[in-house]
Amino acid sequence: MTQKTILRTAFWVVLLGFIAWDYQYSKPVDLRFEAPLIAAGSGQAAQGGHCSMPD
Repeated sequence: MTQKTILRTAFWVVLLGFIAWDYQYSKPVDLRFEAPLIAAGSGQAAQGGHCSMPD
């Protein structure tokens, strides 16, 4: 195998390993606290994010 093939394979192995690790140890997303998709761009304030805090 060439060095390019080895690097490409190593990249995908590391990426997939990170995704598997993240999926295993992250808390599931609670969809009840997410802003509704229909409200995107409507001016409705986001909840809980640093961008929704008053200045």
